[in-house]
Amino acid sequence: MTQQKSTTENAQTGLRKRPPIVVVMGHVDHGKTTLLDFIRKSNVAEREAGGITQATAAYEILHPSTSSGQVADRKITFIDTPGHEAFTAMRSRGATAADIAILVVAADEGVKPQTKEAIAILQESKTPFVVAFTKIDKPGANLEKAKTDLMASGVLLEGYGGQVSYHGVSAKTGEGVGDLLDLILLATDMENLTYDPAAAAAGFVLEARRDPRRGIAAAVVVKNGVLKRGDPIATPSASGKIKILENFMGKPVEQLEPSAPAVVIGFEELPNVGEEFGENAKIQMANAKRISSPRAAMANGQKKGALNLILKSSDAGSLEALSVVLRNLQPQGGKTPHIVDESVGDITDGDVKHALATDATIIGFKNRIEKGARNLAEAHAVTMITSDIVYDLAAAVEEFLIGVRGPSAQGELEILAVFNSEKLDKQLVGGRVADGTIRNRASFEIKRGGEGAEPAVVGTGRIVSLQEKKNEIAQAEQGKEIGLMVNAGVLVQIGDRLVVKK
Repeated sequence: MTQQKSTTENAQTGLRKRPPIVVVMGHVDHGKTTLLDFIRKSNVAEREAGGITQATAAYEILHPSTSSGQVADRKITFIDTPGHEAFTAMRSRGATAADIAILVVAADEGVKPQTKEAIAILQESKTPFVVAFTKIDKPGANLEKAKTDLMASGVLLEGYGGQVSYHGVSAKTGEGVGDLLDLILLATDMENLTYDPAAAAAGFVLEARRDPRRGIAAAVVVKNGVLKRGDPIATPSASGKIKILENFMGKPVEQLEPSAPAVVIGFEELPNVGEEFGENAKIQMANAKRISSPRAAMANGQKKGALNLILKSSDAGSLEALSVVLRNLQPQGGKTPHIVDESVGDITDGDVKHALATDATIIGFKNRIEKGARNLAEAHAVTMITSDIVYDLAAAVEEFLIGVRGPSAQGELEILAVFNSEKLDKQLVGGRVADGTIRNRASFEIKRGGEGAEPAVVGTGRIVSLQEKKNEIAQAEQGKEIGLMVNAGVLVQIGDRLVVKK
């Protein structure tokens, strides 16, 4: 009866039903990624597309439902948000953009710190959610204890005095996943999600990055109206015209309806992750443009005596995570990390020039160093640290802070041969331990030159693998000749010295 009334009202107002936008939240290593992967790989939409890797931070699936009395495939959109603590703000905005959430709780561990954080975000944003108890097939799983932990944290489950639905699942075997998706569609029917096809398109920015070939690419999810190629698009910080519109699998389309994920090419500036696009955003844009640029604000706040940093990342979300982690580092040796500038894209010669002007170290996260930038950095001894792992970068910055204090060297290696230098993160080199001990996985400074002058530090890196006669070893002492795979911000050259600090 309720369903019939809703349909009549929608027909009168011109509103149409739309699929749910779902976010998965929970503690790191509780099976969120495995669950998302299982759902993605087993859904009809992707199977028909030949298993193309989705091009956005979200994807659609088709799940069979009998809610209308007949078996029919219904769409569900999943937002794929990062899982560890550096991405709190992104997860918070993900919950705001989503209609429904899945709170993942491992049956063998119960409630953990990030579980409580996720609960707080869901309750604050008033996002409806269901609970997925993962790893039910794992030895040591205790579903009843996990339920008790959750209720002690303020989540009242069905059958235990509350209304929050739940289901046990195994993301590895798929047990219970179909039932979990049924719960999502049931919650969707209760929320009565609709959109207005005549309204201007509106939604949220999930990801933004500079594509070297196509310009600014923004991953968005549509929540109202119809997004069309050729339409203007604006957020409070950026605007443009949609030149290219692609679905979540990277296929060109003319238009997309809610709750579709999309890639938009056409923004003239880089939009901020989590921003809303649409008519309301256009109104806010004039105020946003009056605010000085982040680059100018941070450059003006440059601090002498601090470890100045320039942050570059592949996309806006990753940049935010890197910034959060480095801002939370504690001062060491009287030095405090100070972010002079942060932006999205590959590391360019402009970044190196900026580093020279501000006496800064360049930190690159999941991006490339352009050839001109690498040559300029080597010529002027500008330090660049790059990695695809945010906590490796944090560790390198911490060690660099300690290094500023001038600790003695733990070991020094003279580079005698370079075998492979095609990728900065997988350079194969050979050398002799000139002093002390070189340990596997250690971080190092690259010193170069020294004829008639003090050798200059031209970069930093980390030992990925340490080998002697093709066997992996834990350490090498003075006099030994060894092979190394290293991840460094600059190309290692014959004659360089890799100095490992204590």
